[in-house]
Amino acid sequence: MEVSFEVEVARLRAEADNFRPDCPTRVLLDHITSRWGMLILLALSSGTMRWGELRRWAQGISEKMLAQTLRTLEADGLVLREQRPVIPPHVDYSLTDRGRELAVLLLPLMEWVIANSAAADTPAADTPAADTPAADTPAADTPAADTPAAGDRAAV
Repeated sequence: MEVSFEVEVARLRAEADNFRPDCPTRVLLDHITSRWGMLILLALSSGTMRWGELRRWAQGISEKMLAQTLRTLEADGLVLREQRPVIPPHVDYSLTDRGRELAVLLLPLMEWVIANSAAADTPAADTPAADTPAADTPAADTPAADTPAAGDRAAV
């Protein structure tokens, strides 16, 4: 039985704690949707990788950000770090069961992002321009009702 979009949204809204700033879901959501978090999770969805492979795959990521992202995702239980006792050190990164479950959900999102990224570069016709005030807000050059106009100010 398929649940409608409206029912799912209503269920999420009923669980009001999910929308509070101090809710633990916010922390995990921030980690998953960070600039590099999603890309690292998607990279590891294809299998185990070493540090250098991840760095090449996520072009533009600094060593510091890669290390921080991997540590964070490992602490969240999404990435498994496996160090082999050899010289030089050999560390493999892979997804945990939870990480694989998440990656399955992220893949369609990434496909949507790829398919729609070109459209994001051009403003939509039905979206008001950023410099056009909305109908229910006063224009930037119109003084608000509770503030005096420039000519009404007393001289100092």
